[in-house]
Amino acid sequence: MTSDTDERLLRLRDVKQKTGLGSSTIYRRIADGTFPAPRSLGPNTVRWLQSEIDAWIKSLPSSRSGEQLSAAG
Repeated sequence: MTSDTDERLLRLRDVKQKTGLGSSTIYRRIADGTFPAPRSLGPNTVRWLQSEIDAWIKSLPSSRSGEQLSAAG
C-alpha cells in the first residue's frame, strides 16, 4: 500500500511507458472517462498520480484466452 508521502507524480512519457498506450489513446480515454485524469501543476504542466495509474492497470480484465480456458475447463 502506498502512503501519501510515497506518492509519485508521473509525466506523460512515464504513463505511456507504464501502460503501453500512446498519447492520443490516453487523452481519448480521459475524455471517455475510462482513464485517470492528470493533475494540473501549472498552465502547461500536468502529472498523473502513480497510485491512480497503478489502480487502473490492476482494474484491467484478464486476457480473453485465459477467460476461454477457464470457461472451457
